[in-house]
Amino acid sequence: MSIGYACLTKGVPEANYKTCRKSNATNENLISLIEHNLNVLERMIDYNHQEGIRLFRISSDIIPFGSDFLVNDLDWTKLFEASFTQIGEKIKRYSIRVSMHPGQYTVLNSPRKEVVDRAIDDLTYHTLFLNALGVDAESKLILHVGGVYGDKSSAMDRFAVVYEQLDNRIKERLIIENDDRSYTIEDVLSLSRRTGAPVVYDNLHHRLNNDGELYSDAYWINKAKKTWHKKDGRPKVHYSQQQLNGREGAHSQFIRIDEFMAFYEEVKPSDVDIMLEVKDKNLSAVKCHLATTTEPKIKDLEKEWSRYKYTVLERSPEIYASIRNLLKDKSSYPVIQFYRLIEAALSQDIDMNKAINSLDHVWGYLNKQATAKEKERYRKYKADILEEPKNLDRVKRFLYKLALKYNEAYLLGSLYFEL
Repeated sequence: MSIGYACLTKGVPEANYKTCRKSNATNENLISLIEHNLNVLERMIDYNHQEGIRLFRISSDIIPFGSDFLVNDLDWTKLFEASFTQIGEKIKRYSIRVSMHPGQYTVLNSPRKEVVDRAIDDLTYHTLFLNALGVDAESKLILHVGGVYGDKSSAMDRFAVVYEQLDNRIKERLIIENDDRSYTIEDVLSLSRRTGAPVVYDNLHHRLNNDGELYSDAYWINKAKKTWHKKDGRPKVHYSQQQLNGREGAHSQFIRIDEFMAFYEEVKPSDVDIMLEVKDKNLSAVKCHLATTTEPKIKDLEKEWSRYKYTVLERSPEIYASIRNLLKDKSSYPVIQFYRLIEAALSQDIDMNKAINSLDHVWGYLNKQATAKEKERYRKYKADILEEPKNLDRVKRFLYKLALKYNEAYLLGSLYFEL
């Protein structure tokens, strides 16, 4: 069983994809952007390997206008063949399972032919990308069924008809998922029986959109598991939590560890891969990985603490002290207690006086290297915070730039600039 996350990696310096507008999509610009984005992907793959994360969803945006062949007509698989080969070899060597998830506008069951044609172009692009990496059929494309258009039965019929017409290279990778409004897990299982497409179960979508039954997550996961074949690899599920006090269906800022562990213990016998859909991305993936690892090491929690400590300090010096005490026993592995305390801190608002204390701790890593002008700017920015709390973001951006300038590795590995 692997636990992974989707698309973006937080806390890794300069690991952000770039894109452009159609008006700026010259071949020269597209080549530069694709080169940058593939380098970012490789950095993410290396990070996942270092953190023990073996499940990762690649962003659909990695090739700008990848499915719009009128805008991007580059033969990018050939132009960047060496990069694809290098990244693909790392993915296989690290035993990382990758996937992609076309967006809400990729709709196979639309009554409009032009919409279906665009959807097929998008699936072709995603398939081409995964094929360029050289990854096998275990690396999947996840797709929602689409709209209802006033007649669900006819819409499902259209999906089945279009599915059968897809290129086999697409069908080899395509899996279908229940959604939070239109198609329940039972609907998707029905379509799977007609098409042969494996099913991925989404727990939050099911909670919001079901047929009134009271079966457990494990029940539906085992139902979905039967739609998978050996060539498809281990069945996947999507796991997310409702954001407290957020709109219905909004993903949580972070995975709440107690809630996750209850789910994990329930589905563990099913032996499935769990893709987390959560706003803090890899941070929750590392949390859940460390909470379920069979090889617990206190040094892993110490590494996590080094990343969270200043974020905790600006919210609660009391929790900061509690975590330090918790980690003093080097023979223990208090992973659940550790993350409960982290979550308690992250749930608190930033206090400006505490934030200044945390800023000064961070500034301590930069003070000796900073120029006189930079020191003066720091003093000014810090003084502005008490007058206008929004200035905290400005001074954090300033410190992050200095951390990059002076290559201060400890700060660059911190989550202080992310959370």
